[in-house]
Amino acid sequence: MTKEVLKHFINGEYVQTSGTEFFDLVSPVDEQVYASSPNATQDDVDQAYIAALEAAKVWGKTTPSARQNALLKLADVIEQNAERIIDAQSAETGQLKHMIAQEEVKTSIDHIRFFAGAARCLEGKATGEYLEGYSSSIRREPLGVVGQVAPWNYPLMMAVWKIAPALAAGNSVVLKPSDTTPSSSLILAELAAPLFPKGVFNVILGRADAGSKVVSHETPALVSITGSVRAGLQVAASAAANLAKAHLELGGKAPVVVFADANLEKAAETIAIAAFFNAGQDCTAAARVLVEESIYEKFIALLVEQTKTIHCGQPDDETALYGALNNDRQLDQVKGFLARLPANAKIEIGGNRVDRPGYYFEPTIISGLEQHDEVVQTEIFGPVITVQSFKNDDDALEKANDVEYGLASSVWTTSHSRALRFSRDLDFGTVWINTHIPLAAEMPHGGFKKSGYGKDLSAYGLEEYTRIKHVMSAYDE
Repeated sequence: MTKEVLKHFINGEYVQTSGTEFFDLVSPVDEQVYASSPNATQDDVDQAYIAALEAAKVWGKTTPSARQNALLKLADVIEQNAERIIDAQSAETGQLKHMIAQEEVKTSIDHIRFFAGAARCLEGKATGEYLEGYSSSIRREPLGVVGQVAPWNYPLMMAVWKIAPALAAGNSVVLKPSDTTPSSSLILAELAAPLFPKGVFNVILGRADAGSKVVSHETPALVSITGSVRAGLQVAASAAANLAKAHLELGGKAPVVVFADANLEKAAETIAIAAFFNAGQDCTAAARVLVEESIYEKFIALLVEQTKTIHCGQPDDETALYGALNNDRQLDQVKGFLARLPANAKIEIGGNRVDRPGYYFEPTIISGLEQHDEVVQTEIFGPVITVQSFKNDDDALEKANDVEYGLASSVWTTSHSRALRFSRDLDFGTVWINTHIPLAAEMPHGGFKKSGYGKDLSAYGLEEYTRIKHVMSAYDE
């Protein structure tokens, strides 16, 4: 059987790479090679940016209503092609098809429609006479061209989080999807091509070095990545070299603080789902659980019982909660964390690769941990929950904040005053109260510390892709 050879999508069409380097794409479902991808050359990237620059001259001058209409049409055409996207993505991610349908396709459509509306609602200071004899006004303008790198954990949705606000603001885009999950981004660009001027949305394929070419290029006014802290630091350095803006959504290690007065059964059920969902490959996953001492053993037992009801499965398994890990490197990373556990750690359940083809790993809970342990401090990005105890509110806050990340968190309590205090003192970009992981298009998503800076979603996310210009006019005498 001949494997498919993928192409870049530049200036509104599929194009061959100018280079000769290709690599195999392996399905995490069965570990079989299903396609071959080019690794972008500098010329490939240059051609994408030439197309994007030309397109920006046209797209950047369109009216907000024209951009809204194009985005609404894109949302409709994604809806019409949902099955194609789901089939392509599940084969290369190992994700469950029903999960992609609900959590990526449906959600992505909603987010595009939100940004379509937001394109017509940009705000600024009112025009007025702030200096006698002069009138001042504010223009919000597109940046021009942006370079973006998307991850493999939610390929469609993360691509949409990148391109939707950028296009809504009037920018053109060069997007580099993950090397292991390019298909949904290519389909997205193909579906968008008839709706936008040529060159508005370009997709470059390749490994990490191709991504480096995209973000270090002198053309983009902003470079954006969703990825690891290490990758984010490299992107920030590349942006600084060109005085480009950087938008970084990086790793997380979300603390989940459970007090004795919480609804423990509900907490255990929600936390288990929020931790193991998408095989824990989520930077907001409820993976670091902190439990009040008086209920520590009881809550571990509740988590274990809940975990026994959860299993991983192949893409068509509608009874499974999650599918395979995305690639062999990620599987090795998760196994490595388990292999390096300290003597004080106890595996309550799981801890092993599932004995069948594919990159499947059991839902796992680890207790007995100390604050300095590697699995507490470092993002695992797999179906693994760590559990620690705390003595009181101050101890809980100290342990919750004592990581380099600052993306998301949750607190579980029936005390209103405690919930307010923790929403203030938890050093994370999102604080959920008695829930964990829901997102809304109208609310911003983004972190502090080494989880990066810049916001996705919401009007704040749209503003990231604009620049502010002051226009002052003198009154005639």
